[in-house]
Amino acid sequence: MKSISWFHPPKYVQASILISVGGALFGLDTGTIGPLTTMAQFEKTFGHLSSTVHGLTVSMILIPAAISSFFGGHLANSVGRLKGIAIGAAIFGVGGGIEAASINLGMLLAGRAIKGIGEGLFLSTLVVYITEISPPQSRGTLASIPQFLTTVGVCGGYFICYGTVNIPSSASWRIPFAFQAGIAYVFMISTLLCLPESPRWLTARGRHEEALIIWDKLGIESTEREKIEERQGNTLPSQVQMKDILAVFSKSARRQTGLGVFLMGAQQASGIDGVLYYAPLLFASAGLSSSTASFLASGISALLILLVTIPAFLLADRWGRSTSTIFGGLVQAGCMFIMGALYASGSVHSDRGFARWVVVVLIYVFAMVFSGTWGVCFRVYVSEIQSPETRAGASSLALSANWVVNWIIAFTTPIFLANSSFGVYFLFGSAALLTVIVCIFWMPETRGRSLEDIDAEFSGRYKTRGEEIERGNGIVLVDMPSERVASENRSAREKGEWMSG
Repeated sequence: MKSISWFHPPKYVQASILISVGGALFGLDTGTIGPLTTMAQFEKTFGHLSSTVHGLTVSMILIPAAISSFFGGHLANSVGRLKGIAIGAAIFGVGGGIEAASINLGMLLAGRAIKGIGEGLFLSTLVVYITEISPPQSRGTLASIPQFLTTVGVCGGYFICYGTVNIPSSASWRIPFAFQAGIAYVFMISTLLCLPESPRWLTARGRHEEALIIWDKLGIESTEREKIEERQGNTLPSQVQMKDILAVFSKSARRQTGLGVFLMGAQQASGIDGVLYYAPLLFASAGLSSSTASFLASGISALLILLVTIPAFLLADRWGRSTSTIFGGLVQAGCMFIMGALYASGSVHSDRGFARWVVVVLIYVFAMVFSGTWGVCFRVYVSEIQSPETRAGASSLALSANWVVNWIIAFTTPIFLANSSFGVYFLFGSAALLTVIVCIFWMPETRGRSLEDIDAEFSGRYKTRGEEIERGNGIVLVDMPSERVASENRSAREKGEWMSG
């Protein structure tokens, strides 16, 4: 496998890095909103927030993001990947500006809702764009860059708040919001002026000559283009219609769509954003009571996440997607169950004892393992397994599920913590363990395979791992090398020997 040169990267790598700045925007909001809502100056402006209102304030961005992310894929299908992303970034910037200028809680909530609409639009298309411009041998690594920059954003958000927490005015919480708005508009402008449209999208629209020019600019080999041209010989209509929106639920696509929706929902059900949003509260309950100490501990957790994400994204195409998922889920579940057991047994005391430090360490371990496994591979995998016709729409629907579960977690976590010190940990651990069980049986490997080969396997009689794929002249096992499975499936269809499902 040809490795990527990061010192003299080809154009497709440069484009992947630039578009991934959208992930940093998402991370900045995630890293700042929790610390901001615990600042003294924030409370002075908006008053003391109950656990319910606190959860509502943090999570207000998520439901609008869930709704807009579903339509984001269809917007990207209609106007192009880059314009769809730029529109989302512009709306995000408007919301960030309103947040920074807020004079009451209603204005702040409105700003977060508008921000969520923009976030859902651009975030739903980032990995789709990277997936479509990348060769198979480096697709996993490149499609992991948004997650890497998300962790950079989370880390930056925590330390921005750590730097402004002691400002004796409302600037302490306004500056982080204003910074996000500025980055959003820089991202919007650079997306429109510096990046080429997805050649796969152009090919699907019948604009073959433009696509060839962009393939040349990106530095993609001709053999890879030939696969794409052959697979996308039938072009899509220039306007997205209702049948295109509903295509993600068609018989040929529902398996990929369902798996993608489940995985993206499960990613949040593990509790990662409960940890990231409310890290100061979690560390305070473990004994780090001062705001400065809990902010610093939160920043350290973000740094550790960042350090883990670097090798994880560089090695994304060496580790299997399913192996990473199963290993990561088991460790995450173990961390959550141990923390829940410590709190349930009354072993954790805020002013003494060894157990509180075990909780602090396990929070770090959980966040690091998530970022190195589920955080890197899920969004890549969900985009990889979709067909060209449904990739944007199905990826957006999966991200909508992610946002909905994220909202539930963000809204209920402070309420859980106020009423039970241990219940939320058992809930998150159970969700992670359930995901592992599902993925053992229903998550085929995609590492190192072309998008066209993956689609060929899913469009055949795909079954769970270890089961048989029947065809007229024999049996193909899912456990055989994935390239051979796809080849056998295509050969059988060409001979008319494929048995209908």
